[in-house]
Amino acid sequence: MRNKGYQILDRNYSKRFISGPQKGEIDIIAKDKDTICFVEVKTLQSIQGRVIFPEEKVDFQKQRKIIKMAENWLREKKLPLESKWQIDVISVIVDLKEKKAKLRHLKNAAV
Repeated sequence: MRNKGYQILDRNYSKRFISGPQKGEIDIIAKDKDTICFVEVKTLQSIQGRVIFPEEKVDFQKQRKIIKMAENWLREKKLPLESKWQIDVISVIVDLKEKKAKLRHLKNAAV
């Protein structure tokens, strides 16, 4: 992300929710121009005939958790909740046989 001009603001930001034992985490928090990007990184191994991509694991429930964590992070940093922000997903498919990985950066990937 740095190579693409993003400024990394935080990594592995986690918080335990008051409402229960559940814990949330955001893998990367970065800034691209005037937008704060809350980035979820999902990795799967390459399997012949795959019918699911890593980014599909970021379902509605996971997005809700990321939104809650993003709001916590903004409050902690004393930034307005109205700040320009989005959820991005970095999808990684690892091919162990070829010893290669394919990365895709999906910007503003929230449903």
